[in-house]
Amino acid sequence: MDRFSLAGHTAYADLRRLLLEDEVAALTGTIRTKTRNGRTYLYQTFRTGGRMADRYIGEATPETKAMIARQQELKARAKDRQATRTRLARTLRAEGYLPMDARTGSLLLALARIGVFRLGGTLVGTMAFRHYEGELGIRLGAGQLAQTGDIDIASFEHLSLAIGDTVIEPVADALGTLSFAPLPSLEPRHIWRWADSTSEVMVEFLTTAMKGDEGLKPLPSLGVSAQGLHYLNFLLAEPIKAVTLYRSGLIVQIPRPEAFAIHKLIVADRRREGPDALKAVKDRAQAAVLVRVLAEDRPDELAEAYHDAMGRGPNWRRRIGASLERMPQTRALLDALPA
Repeated sequence: MDRFSLAGHTAYADLRRLLLEDEVAALTGTIRTKTRNGRTYLYQTFRTGGRMADRYIGEATPETKAMIARQQELKARAKDRQATRTRLARTLRAEGYLPMDARTGSLLLALARIGVFRLGGTLVGTMAFRHYEGELGIRLGAGQLAQTGDIDIASFEHLSLAIGDTVIEPVADALGTLSFAPLPSLEPRHIWRWADSTSEVMVEFLTTAMKGDEGLKPLPSLGVSAQGLHYLNFLLAEPIKAVTLYRSGLIVQIPRPEAFAIHKLIVADRRREGPDALKAVKDRAQAAVLVRVLAEDRPDELAEAYHDAMGRGPNWRRRIGASLERMPQTRALLDALPA
């Protein structure tokens, strides 16, 4: 494993913290909580156009609540944070962290500005994988494992329904300003994919599927439809915030690395035949990289995700086992994890 220096890894953590502080400093109105399905969510209540509105902030984590308690202090230090963010982003580029290209960076920034990641949208696939460079402090480089022409965004259907908030601007409008056009669907009322007319980049929205239903479903909070896929519920549980190295940084949401690694073992088996067979090779390679790192750095988290997936039924065990038959080194690392 080629690891970044401690200075580089610290710079990433500092930049992430400052970006999250910026989000809290920008909040207006009154901060209040709502409890839905046993979870507590934060909202800002403010007046707009002669009426009161609620805007979703996120789940009421201790980290977020602690920053909200310091909101006035954070607002007063906005200029200092901007200067520090610029310095930290420069440090990360000098260390060799993968910067986001201008085209993709502007797209992710547009989606962040209208609230896609705030409202539960989570980057998955290779676009998420490349963000583990900062999260884990390992150098992925610009090889095929971290390269993609697609941007996949997934969200829980039930979370989208429960939030009670929507994007500030329609996703279709934000994508349209960047030359993305919707792709035809077998169900005309459900648009879930957009393609860039000037490149091969595609944006797709995905959601969880239960009991054999992998059809198209609405995501009300994002104002789009999404393709249902099995096993996404495991991948999307408890996502984390990550930094996209574009300009002086922006916050996106990605799956936990241990969930991503185990999920890739499942997906690889689903793709092992047919037109997606080459993607299965990439899936296994990404899983192998993450398992190797996590087995050394975060064995308890990796063990928890692995045992969780293996305990979800025979289909889960069969798919994971089929992938590991082709990956003896990865299997040995997983077998050596604490029970």
